[in-house]
Amino acid sequence: MRKLYFIVLTGLFLTSCEKALFEEDLASTSPKENFEYLWNECNEKYSYFDLKNIDWNSIKSEYSAKIYNGMSEDSLFKVLGGMLKELKDDHTNLISNFNISSFGVNYLGQDNFDWRIIEDNYLFQDYYVSGPFRHNFIDNKEIGYVRFPSFPGTVDPINLNFVLEKYKNTKGLILDLRENGGGAVTDIFAILSRFVERKTLVNYSRIKTGAGHNDFSNAEPVYVSPYSGVRYKNKVIVLIDRGTYSAGSFFSLATKALPNMILIGDTTGGGLGLPNGGQLPNGWTYRFSITQALTLDKKPDYENGVPPDIRVLFDWNDVTKDEVLERAILELQ
Repeated sequence: MRKLYFIVLTGLFLTSCEKALFEEDLASTSPKENFEYLWNECNEKYSYFDLKNIDWNSIKSEYSAKIYNGMSEDSLFKVLGGMLKELKDDHTNLISNFNISSFGVNYLGQDNFDWRIIEDNYLFQDYYVSGPFRHNFIDNKEIGYVRFPSFPGTVDPINLNFVLEKYKNTKGLILDLRENGGGAVTDIFAILSRFVERKTLVNYSRIKTGAGHNDFSNAEPVYVSPYSGVRYKNKVIVLIDRGTYSAGSFFSLATKALPNMILIGDTTGGGLGLPNGGQLPNGWTYRFSITQALTLDKKPDYENGVPPDIRVLFDWNDVTKDEVLERAILELQ
C-alpha cells in the first residue's frame, strides 16, 4: 500500500512541472480541444463515477454547450472548473495561474469546531506544542487532549513519545481531527502504530487500471504494525467532522478496525481516493481521484464520508461549550 501511495504522490510531483512535460505539438488554446481533453481524461481515469451515481455523458452534454470559439480564459476556466465540481470531490481541481477550482465538501455539513472555545474553556491557553500536536490534560488531569490540525509529514518518534508518555496514566486520550484537511499519509501510519498491539488489517485499496469506469486493480490489503517503542493502550476517542478530509478520512477509516478507538462527531468529508493528474493542452493543470480506499468488506462507500460511531453536533447558541468534546469526555469517564 505504501508503494501505491508513493507512485501516486510521485505522479503528483511530476504533473507540477507543467510546460516542461507537455508535448509542444499537442499544445492548443482551443476551448473545445481543452474541454474534450479534460472530459476524456476524467472519463477514463476518475475512480468514483458509479459510487456517486454520476452520469458523465450527461454532464458532457451540459457543459460542452457552454463552449464557444473566442471565449476568454476566465470563461473557459469557469466551464471546465464547473464540470469538475460535478464530481463533488475536493481531490479534484483545475489549476491555472489565475485561479483554482474546488468543490468545498466541508460545506456539506455545519461547522463543528472552534479552537478559541477549546483554548478559553478547556485548555486555558496553557498547553504544550510538540511538533504538530497541541495538547494538555483536561477533566482534572484524567484525560489527555491532543489537537492535530493537519498531517504535515513532521510527526516523528520524539514528539509522539513525549505526548504518549505524558498521558500514559490517563483514563483515555482524545485526538481532535476536526477541520483536519489531510496531508502526508506517512503520518497516518506513524500515529496509528502507537495504538495497536499486533499487525492489523485496517482497509483495502485499489487503483484505476483501464478506461472502463469499473476497471480496477485487485484490492490490496493495508496494514498497521505496532511501533516497537512507546504505545498507548487505553481507549482513544477521535473527533471528526466534515472538515476531516483526505488523510483525516483515511485515519478515520482505519479506526473502524481498531476496537480501542471510537469516532465521535460528524461524518468526515471523504477524500479516500488518492489524486493524480496532468496538463491540459493550454498549459493548465488538473488532478482527480484515481484510487479507491475500501472497507474491510471491500466496499468504497466511505468516499462519501466516514461516519462517526457516536454522532454529536455543535450547538452554536452556547459558545462556552464544545458539545463534541464534552461527549468524548463523558465516554471516557
